[in-house]
Amino acid sequence: MAHDHHHDHENDRHAHDHTHMDFARMIPMLEQEAELFSPRYGEAAAWLRDQRSETGLIVDAGSGPGVISCLLADTFPAARVVAVDEVEPLLERARARADRLGVGDRFSTLRAELGEGLGDLEYPADLLWASRSLHHVGDQRAVLAGFARALAPGGTLALMEGGLPTRYFPRDIGIGRPGLQSRIDAVHDEWFGRMRDELPGSVRETEDWPALLTAVGLRHTATRTFLVDLPAPVSDETRAFVVTSLTHRRDALAPRLDADDLATLDRLLDPDDKASVHHRPDVFLLAAHTLHVAVKPE
Repeated sequence: MAHDHHHDHENDRHAHDHTHMDFARMIPMLEQEAELFSPRYGEAAAWLRDQRSETGLIVDAGSGPGVISCLLADTFPAARVVAVDEVEPLLERARARADRLGVGDRFSTLRAELGEGLGDLEYPADLLWASRSLHHVGDQRAVLAGFARALAPGGTLALMEGGLPTRYFPRDIGIGRPGLQSRIDAVHDEWFGRMRDELPGSVRETEDWPALLTAVGLRHTATRTFLVDLPAPVSDETRAFVVTSLTHRRDALAPRLDADDLATLDRLLDPDDKASVHHRPDVFLLAAHTLHVAVKPE
């Protein structure tokens, strides 16, 4: 889940009507994205491990299908991991993944809505990871305060929010008007603002994440951006992800897109069109995800 004023939600499980989503249908895309970006998530996890090697309980708040939860279990081999999400089919996938990867004996799931707290954790977390989930809750400051309460003294909150919009193509792709992705981003930012406004209990916040972390009593210690850089020519897996991602964004934003841009998108997604993502040699994937780290005073 994602971001600041440059929200990149084509990979986001909430990119349709926020109140009517078929999460089970979106599981393949969620797994596809997390697996493709796993090297960067692994880099982020290793960076966190270097800062605090002693970790007893890790909580992944808004875990989705558990790809990152299992990666955290692998990075911290002595830790127990709890994946928290509100959607049971996603938690089922997380448990199955943990068993398949051999970490099921120290892996559990908890069904809870982030806006209502983290449910019944057995004991406070040493590391709480929240990747692109916070912005789907109306009162983000209240949720951060709940995260802070769930941390043990000296515990770490790792909040992945912010970064840059993902890019897949050059500015001029030879069909349609140049600058297609920038215009799609502008439409998406308007959509995102409406989505935030319509969330239950929505509170507008300046998206200064270090300041918000400080406001709930944590000590901001670091911010770092992790780059996903998959240059052309891309692998079949990356190309398939770009198709899935653009299809998701097209479906979500079609009513608000310019007719010419929508026609260009349809060409890009048509497997019979030689100018499509399915065949283009210039497709790449470039993304930047920002991680903010804060510690609870002892």
